[in-house]
Amino acid sequence: MDSPTGIRWRRLGGLKPIKTKRKSKEVEADTNKNMVEEEEPLSPSARLFHEPNFNVHVTTILGIKTPLSPQVIKEKLMHSLVKHPRFSSLQVVDEKAGEMKWVRTKVDIDQHVVVPDLDRNMGSPDKFVEDYVYNLSKSSLDKSKPLWDLHVLNVKTSDAQGVAVVRIHHSLGDGTSLMSLLLACTRQVADPDKLPTIPGQNKKTTNSFSGLSKPKFWKYYLIAVWLFIQLIWNTIRDIVIFGATALFLKDTKTPIKAPPCSELNPRRVVYRIVSLDDMKVVKNAMNMTINDVALGITQAGLSRYLNRRYAEGKKDEGETQKRNNLPKNIRLRSTILINLRPSAGIQVLADMMEKDAEAKWGNWIGFVLLPYKIALRDDPLDYVREAKATIDRKKNSLEAVYTFSIADLVLKFFGVKASSDLSHRIITQTTMCISNIVGPQEEIGFYGHPIAYLASGSYGQPHALMINFQSYVNKMTMVLSVDESVIPDPHQLLDDLQLSLQLIKDAVLASC
Repeated sequence: MDSPTGIRWRRLGGLKPIKTKRKSKEVEADTNKNMVEEEEPLSPSARLFHEPNFNVHVTTILGIKTPLSPQVIKEKLMHSLVKHPRFSSLQVVDEKAGEMKWVRTKVDIDQHVVVPDLDRNMGSPDKFVEDYVYNLSKSSLDKSKPLWDLHVLNVKTSDAQGVAVVRIHHSLGDGTSLMSLLLACTRQVADPDKLPTIPGQNKKTTNSFSGLSKPKFWKYYLIAVWLFIQLIWNTIRDIVIFGATALFLKDTKTPIKAPPCSELNPRRVVYRIVSLDDMKVVKNAMNMTINDVALGITQAGLSRYLNRRYAEGKKDEGETQKRNNLPKNIRLRSTILINLRPSAGIQVLADMMEKDAEAKWGNWIGFVLLPYKIALRDDPLDYVREAKATIDRKKNSLEAVYTFSIADLVLKFFGVKASSDLSHRIITQTTMCISNIVGPQEEIGFYGHPIAYLASGSYGQPHALMINFQSYVNKMTMVLSVDESVIPDPHQLLDDLQLSLQLIKDAVLASC
């Protein structure tokens, strides 16, 4: 079926073509009674997430302090999230040019909000929610409608009175932008007219020159030159490692390294809520950031967990737990996907949904390869010191910008499949991915439902392990998304991460 502009469209997945009008305010119905009104091309990164080896979905679990009202949620969604262009658009392909574009459509909210019938007398509500999200990861979102849904689970768990599970295809946006959009749908519990407030970046400098007071002009000049030299050197080094990783450099084969085709396996999402104040004690005492502390906890927890896994099958199991069973010189890296397009901010996104204002949006993603030092340390604070040194060096590098540029050039000259293969190879040569998302400082409500916790994960990625740190008021939620065929005991890994935080905090207090 040809459109008035002479362009033939088809929906993804081989469904029927639909008519469109470019920049038209009038809408017309297709054969499935969908409403469409405008078209916009997908970004290169968004196109990558439709390749078979990158069909990534983001899942966010909202723990709610009260039972949820599905009708209230549906009504509120229609006046907020549905007004976002990405959440009310189909992704279609120009059959002549092969180009993918967003096309606005009328949203049937009943097709996006799922309210299953639940057994009120179920044995373990916590296990039910965990299994529910696991079963969701066995399927992909229906491409004949906008790529998101929300599942209302009115079950009382150990941390909440009800649970909402939001599932979004990664082509709609990067993780940070999607979380910002979700928070733009919430309001403060203490003042329902106010949006959440997100802590800004700490502007206090923590580099080695921060102790200098009132340097002369020439000292400023020398500092600037030295930092520029460091920036160039770190960038060149990172780009060389990126190229080597694409060609031959792979991580050590450890018990948490994914086998080929792991992206096709479902994911078990588990979480643990710890005290954000405990992490701040370490942060303040060691003059660093929460990011530094989170990475230090991760290095310590992974070292404990891998030491246990390497001890499996050995004689005198009780004794092996006390020994160092780790191989020497383990190469273990995480891939961090960084959106280079500045975040619009919660207020801008809220205005876009409520007042039809414009806001920048899209996936402009670069890679950062973050190395971990896996070892057993006598001093738990060494994990955090090493983490800070690694992050400080990565901050002074243009790695993300250049890796994005390389992937973009490959896409333009060799096509989306070649770009996808490059990205897939980089990820499969590394071991895991990690993120840290800053959450609200005050308690918030999701359409009038007060939130107890936030826990975000994903599935469809080649890694067998994803770790996400999500702060909320005075809590930090550590979330694991794992391939159980590789990591059969994710709760044990959570135990190791939690214990690592406790040991690091105790070491800080003992040193004061």
